[in-house]
Amino acid sequence: MLNDKKIRVGIAGGAGYTGGELIRLLINHPNAEIVFVNSKSNSGKLLSSVHADLIGETSLQFSAALSNEIDVLFLCVGHGDAKKFLEENNIPNSIKVIDLSNDFRLTPNAQLGDRNFIYGLPEINRKEIQSSNNVANPGCFATAIQLGLIPLAKAGLLNDVYSTGITGSTGAGQSFSATSHFSWRANNVQAYKTLTHQHLGEINQSLQQVSKHNSSAYQINFVPWRGDFTRGIFISSQLRCDQRLDELYNLYELFYKDAAFTTVSKEAVFLKQVVNTNKCVIQLEKEGSVLVVHSIIDNLLKGASGQAIQNMNLMFEVEEKAGLNLKANFF
Repeated sequence: MLNDKKIRVGIAGGAGYTGGELIRLLINHPNAEIVFVNSKSNSGKLLSSVHADLIGETSLQFSAALSNEIDVLFLCVGHGDAKKFLEENNIPNSIKVIDLSNDFRLTPNAQLGDRNFIYGLPEINRKEIQSSNNVANPGCFATAIQLGLIPLAKAGLLNDVYSTGITGSTGAGQSFSATSHFSWRANNVQAYKTLTHQHLGEINQSLQQVSKHNSSAYQINFVPWRGDFTRGIFISSQLRCDQRLDELYNLYELFYKDAAFTTVSKEAVFLKQVVNTNKCVIQLEKEGSVLVVHSIIDNLLKGASGQAIQNMNLMFEVEEKAGLNLKANFF
């Protein structure tokens, strides 16, 4: 870290869910301090006027102005706006950037001027993240599906995968829409973007990165669901596999033995184990030649802001779990 001083942080787009989660984590982070939280529409307002749970936690106000007196900038702007933000604002290359949008996740889009973005999934790109100045934070569904499948890809065991995943309403963002309204979500489930979800590109890219075999030999078929709860993602991925269950558990436990937040469970997993944490928990089940991989995360933490803090910790050589020792709200 820079002379053992605190990491000076700026946040662009701090009024949404991911911005709010970043603020909550950073005000309690032992190695970081927030310099500014940018939001033109909320300039001059207390952070707690938008993120009401921060009342009594911070006296910081939103700012319309940016400052270059920072070490790292988090981009919590909308998809398509991160690239535009960097093009329109003079951000020195000495300032590290962690982007939470999808603008730089795919390799063909990873370069912007002198900035080259590394895909920020620590379980496969830890060393690259540590030496990078620019990180593209993975998507929430992509994180959960990839972590469930990457050990199989590395072992050359992937074939056609059929994944179903359900996410809470915060996955849709803070802007109002018909399907985020309480009266629509309550007692309701709906499939959406069937087989066409925008995270499929980054999922296939990561699987190809680690795969021993040609990734065109298999297909990821993904059906996402909107769920009747606020936060969390539960993925179940099904595929054909001839290996014994005990062999597969050994494969997963070996792959994730040094992972800071990804854990393999032999007991049935459930969403409350990970909500409000940066964990991913994986469980395997097998019947005959059919393998099912369950993977669960909090979409706003390991699926967004928590993983962004994890990446910041790696980039500045502080303890990977700093600011992220969070316990699930079990009851």
